[in-house]
Amino acid sequence: MKGNRRHLPTVAWLALMAPVALALWAAGSGLESLLVPYYFRIILLSGIAVIAAVSLNIVNGFTGQFSIGHAGFMLVGAYASAGITMFARPFTESVLRSAHVPDVMLMPLQFAAAIAVAALAASIVGLLVGLPSLRLRGDYLAIATLGFGEGIRAIFVTVDAVGGASGLHNIPPLTSFVWVFLGVVGVIITARNLAASTHGRALFAIREDELAAQAVGIDTFRYKVLAFLISAAWAGVAGALLAHLDLGIDPRSYSFMKSVEIVVMVVLGGLGSVTGSVIAAVGLTWLPEILRPVAEYRMVFYSALLVLLMLLRPRGLFGRKELGLADLLGKKKTVPNANRKEGG
Repeated sequence: MKGNRRHLPTVAWLALMAPVALALWAAGSGLESLLVPYYFRIILLSGIAVIAAVSLNIVNGFTGQFSIGHAGFMLVGAYASAGITMFARPFTESVLRSAHVPDVMLMPLQFAAAIAVAALAASIVGLLVGLPSLRLRGDYLAIATLGFGEGIRAIFVTVDAVGGASGLHNIPPLTSFVWVFLGVVGVIITARNLAASTHGRALFAIREDELAAQAVGIDTFRYKVLAFLISAAWAGVAGALLAHLDLGIDPRSYSFMKSVEIVVMVVLGGLGSVTGSVIAAVGLTWLPEILRPVAEYRMVFYSALLVLLMLLRPRGLFGRKELGLADLLGKKKTVPNANRKEGG
């Protein structure tokens, strides 16, 4: 009975999100026509940033590791999804038509398959990266993940079959508000469910003291690899959505600075706080656009604001706290991760 109560918040969130998702699915094209394309694009970019930041928080926040190669997994997801929607499109269409799928459902199902393949490909690469690198700790892990991220990008740049340094172009425009919304809801539910589970408690134990966690019988390496796989899979989803929003893939856009940008979102929001990652990702996506009227000084203001926030809130905007459904309804209740000490 106690275990069932733990999942009640997730059930409540699903009960609220399901009708919202259905309504957005029905009115998706209408929503886009109501908004200026410029603002609509920033909304989509904000959602993709949320997916990337929350997924990285599973490794950096929940497990206490320090990975800075997230852009590499996004790049893998981008190319894997483009392979399905561009090169494998005739095959997938023939398979779906043989199953008597209506024509109106062909592209949505192909894109769903492309996103699934992107998540799978990124998780496989995450496994290959995680198995050797997660035996390292601290700065050594950061350097290793940085090297893997740049190495992945270098591979795609040098392979002419996938466009080489010029990347891929003419990718079909399949990313919509509904797909981004479902991705955001999916990664948040995944992270919050993980935090409320026994696996999440093992990750938090590793974050607090890895040696102590090993001493009480936790297989720390297995749990770190698990967190890395989940994180990489959602990064692949973010990459797939971004590729089909930009209608192309430029490998230079997935450099070390892209990974740092995502790390900044996680740190600014609060390591271990899903709520913080969401708010920081949206805020840091909109902030440069808000500062466009002072174009020559906007990066100065942007940097100064980040420094100021870190001085005033060194643990991030939310620390390790979460804003749950109970908080929105006015009840004082937080998820298990929020009840832990801030000191760590």
